[in-house]
Amino acid sequence: MAPVIDDLSKRSDLSSSSSSAEGAPERPRPEGDEGITVLVVDDERSNVESLEKIFHRENMRVLVAYDAKHALEQIRSRRVHVVLTDLMMPGTTGLELLRAIKQVQPEVEVVLMTAYGSVEAAVSAMREGAYDFVEKPLKRMTIVKSVRKAAERGRLLEENRSLKDEIKLLTKRELIGSAPAFRHVIEVASQAAPSTATVLVLGESGTGKELLARYIHERSGRAKGPFVAVNCAAIPETILESELFGHERGAFTGAVAKKDGRFAKATAGTLFLDEIGELSPQVQVKLLRVLQEGEYEPLGGNTVRADVRIVAATNRDLLAEVQAGRFREDLYYRLNVIAVTAPPLRARREDIPLLVDHFVGLYAKKNGKARLGVARAALDRMMDYAWPGNVRELENVIERAVVLSRGDTLAEGDLPQALAMAESAAPRPLEFPVGTPLEEIELRVIKETLKHTKGDKSLAAQLLGISTRTIYRKLDGVDTEG
Repeated sequence: MAPVIDDLSKRSDLSSSSSSAEGAPERPRPEGDEGITVLVVDDERSNVESLEKIFHRENMRVLVAYDAKHALEQIRSRRVHVVLTDLMMPGTTGLELLRAIKQVQPEVEVVLMTAYGSVEAAVSAMREGAYDFVEKPLKRMTIVKSVRKAAERGRLLEENRSLKDEIKLLTKRELIGSAPAFRHVIEVASQAAPSTATVLVLGESGTGKELLARYIHERSGRAKGPFVAVNCAAIPETILESELFGHERGAFTGAVAKKDGRFAKATAGTLFLDEIGELSPQVQVKLLRVLQEGEYEPLGGNTVRADVRIVAATNRDLLAEVQAGRFREDLYYRLNVIAVTAPPLRARREDIPLLVDHFVGLYAKKNGKARLGVARAALDRMMDYAWPGNVRELENVIERAVVLSRGDTLAEGDLPQALAMAESAAPRPLEFPVGTPLEEIELRVIKETLKHTKGDKSLAAQLLGISTRTIYRKLDGVDTEG
């Protein structure tokens, strides 16, 4: 009943000039207050006064109102845990007040009381969101118990909401960084997100490929749909086909019931296929059909339309896999419509302080510790490290350091010994004699960059600000090991 709130202020029977309609003044709380504030609403003063005395004896804070209009004013301006209201009041009924309260302050619990109890009225009240429905004449212990339980329910719901918010905050993964190589990836992902194109996310393990996939999903037209992630390498080959496409009852030995696959679960959303290079030839064929025809067949079932967007990821060189005959060429080109390469941490070292700060704050809060500072020596050590495990390794190192740290500053001694003993990952400066031909300088820079990126030409092109085709052209016929 949407217009109830406005109607409450317009009805003439709620704008009486009687001082009783203004609500009684708030009385001081006795010592030992339990933190419960109850608002009593009834047009009969004797009932209000009796209930007020009862709740004061129970060390509760009591507010009163003699009509719905002033009850709403109290709710808007004060912190109220429970409203105890009469059902039958002149003008606006208790049920209408209940509806208005749930629109203004949904978290407030409402207990209705009436001398005209009926099953129909109780059911209606519960459907509208009332916590309880009690009949007059009221019994002191009954009404106190009902109000206490309503307040406890409200407290538990509030704690539950707070806990969910905190869990969401602690588990929320963010893309953090400002390095040029990282910004380029985000720009490409942002442009690709609103489209319907299939995206292939490349990069080493631990670089955040799934985070990039989620970033694309959350900025796509399918953001309200599910994001379903599948690690193709973690599921045994013998059941991967069933996991992806589902099966009908009796499709194979042990299939005692119909089961939806990940494609069905991702309907209207995004399906993230991690480690796509691990797919068997049989599953590759079925995936190719999905990408070409937009349909698939569950094991033992009929053709189903696939309403999903696919984002795939791999740390393998898929083109090399194609050349080796382990990955279908036609599937590779279907997947590689838009390619995004997540840069390794060594290629975005300037982002390490940002990531350290983020993970220190995250794990300090998760472990109930005060926010830690980071010593300069510790940060320098992390800046110099090669991070073969990339951002995932950095996160694990910070979590360990935060847990084991005994002071208010994360020191160099809190870092793993292996990190302290590792060689510096800082790239060596290149020097050229005056008069070195520009072509030779370009070639040397390209080769050194490829060493830094472990042969990843796509990443090297991003770092140098040139196209991958340019790298291939410059290296054509050149020994890249020299």
